[in-house]
This record gives sequence, structure tokens and C-alpha cells, in this order.
Amino acid sequence: MPRPFTTEDYTARMARATAAAAAAGLSGLVVAPGPDLVYLCGYQPTAITERLTALLLTDGNEPALIVPKLERPDAERATGAPGLRLLDWTDGESPYATAVPLLDPAGRYGVSDNAWAMHLLGLQAALPGTGWTSLTEALPMLRAVKDADELERLAAAGGAADAAYRGILEVRFAGRPETDVAADLSALLIQYGHSQVDFTVVGSGPNGANPHHEAGERVIRPGDTVVLDFGGLKDGYGSDTTRTVHVGPDVPAEVQKVHDVVREAQQTAFEAVRPGVTCQDIDRIARRVITEAGYGEYFIHRTGHGIGITTHEPPYLVEGEEQPLVPGMCFSIEPGVYLPGRFGVRIEDIVTVTEQGGRRLNNTPHELGSVS
Repeated sequence: MPRPFTTEDYTARMARATAAAAAAGLSGLVVAPGPDLVYLCGYQPTAITERLTALLLTDGNEPALIVPKLERPDAERATGAPGLRLLDWTDGESPYATAVPLLDPAGRYGVSDNAWAMHLLGLQAALPGTGWTSLTEALPMLRAVKDADELERLAAAGGAADAAYRGILEVRFAGRPETDVAADLSALLIQYGHSQVDFTVVGSGPNGANPHHEAGERVIRPGDTVVLDFGGLKDGYGSDTTRTVHVGPDVPAEVQKVHDVVREAQQTAFEAVRPGVTCQDIDRIARRVITEAGYGEYFIHRTGHGIGITTHEPPYLVEGEEQPLVPGMCFSIEPGVYLPGRFGVRIEDIVTVTEQGGRRLNNTPHELGSVS
């Protein structure tokens, strides 16, 4: 089991976030329920409702968490609570009146991307002189660089996803609907320690040409190529891996060719990972391999995304993202080729940046898998 995060861990995270906000020219941060709140103070309300909950981080002030009075006991049990000033409000009162004394009426604040519009509008109405920007735009690196404890969790999640892949290779595919195989994948993720399954893409035959195909009732047939993309959360941190398999022993020449191209693109991009290389460089490198092989128009998504306490978060490996890689970043490398109406191929690993280069957190074979 990984070491539990402590009050001191959360206090340090809040201090770093407050300093980063000041360095970005912000008066502070307003953090709503969701991954940012979990990351910064370890609190996740039992239910996210219309009642305002907000963590206020402002330079020179003690972190403050505003909660509905009926939820205060839950907030007090959060690991990060001892490092917070807890303020509550009661139904019938304005929650924004509780926040106003803690905010600069002429300040500019970063707000969680997933904050409810009604809450942001309420704060704006109470403080009409304030300015607001999204947290991802203002502080895209807030959660991007992982410490040793986070890396341990991500590696364990990756290992559990690898075990699930090895298990699914033993399952019969032919004659079964995609939904059945997706259910098997979900069960395997839970078996190997996941507390939450976020997705189980099973794209068989022509459905594999849809990168985010939701498993349906199509019956998998001998001769199908099947894209398997699956992941979720283990000990609070994410897994996400993709492998492509073929049903039966006879692999068509073009399927093997496309798989070889995608495999080369994934490997070449991985080998380019090192501190200082930009996110868009990794995307360009993977894309160049696929384009030179004649399949460029069929690589229709970015090369990767960050991962941590959510399965998709900054940084994004995409054209235009000039953020340099730094040690501790974790992200997917997942090039793919999708031939409409025919089949798709994708290979995905989670990779972390080290001082020397890249380290894979998924370690199952990249060969085209064979299933029955």
C-alpha cells in the first residue's frame, strides 16, 4: 500500500499553489469541488450540489474552505482540514457573503475549470470589480509534476492495467458482443485493485476506426482487429493503456503494416522524451512517422494527455503546446491510425519524464495481440 498523504503534504501543496498564483499575477485561487480540491486539501464532498463549497487561496492569508453548515463535519474529517480555516454558511444565507470579506474586490482570480457557472456568476455579482480566469489557463502546471508518492501510485495503477490486459488476452472474443468483453475488462481492473473504472473502449472491426467508440452490441467476429483502451483509478491515481489485438491467427497484411507503423511512431516518440523537449515536439515526432508512411490523414487526435488524479489533465502533447517537459510529468503517448469503415490501431503507454529521459509505466508487449 502507498504511504497515505498527510496534512503536511496538503499544506505544502496549498502553499505552492498560492505562490504559483501570485507569480502568475493572480490575487488568488477559488477552487471548487473536483480534482483540484482533492489534490490541494484532500476533501471531496459526498455529493456535489448547488450549495457552494470553495477553497480560497490568497497570498498572505490562511487557506480558507467555505462549506455548507450541514457538510462541515465531513470537511473537518478531510486530511488537509487542520491546515485550513473552515467557514460555514446556512441555507437561507448568501454563501457569497461569506466569501466576500476574504477576496480583493478589485482582484483577479483563478477558478477551477469545473466550477458551476451559478457559483462563479454569484461571486461576480457580489464582487463586480473582480476578474476571473480558468485554472488550467492560468496554472496549467498546477498538478502536472508528480512527486515520488504520486509516481508510486501511478506506477501501481499502470501495473494493474497491465495485469488486466494480460487477463483479457485469455478471454474469448469471437461470437461475443463488445459489451461483454468491456465488462470482462472492467472486472479485471477491479480485480487488480482499481476502485473506479473510467472507460473500457472495445472497438472491433470498423468500430475500431472511432477512437472513442463506446462498446456496443456488435458481435466480434474471427478476423476482426480490436482496439482495447481502458483505465480508471487505483489508490486515487489513474491508469490508461491501449493495445490492439486480432481475432484469430491470420492477420491481413495491411493490418500488420498499419500496426507496425503505429508501433514505430509510439516507440520513436517515447525515445524522444527528455527534459526540455516540448510537448508539441513529441506530437510532431509521432505524427511524422505516421505521415511518412502515408497514413497522416488518419491520425486524427493529439499524441497524448497528462494523467494523475484524473485520467485526462495537462500537459497535452499537441501542436501548439510549447510547454517543455520536466522530470515528474506523466502523460500518455498514444498514436493511432483509423481507417474509416475498416479498422483502427492504437498503442498507448503512460510515460513519466526522468532526468535521463522517459520511463514507461505500462510494460505489456507492443506486438499485435492475438485472441480467440
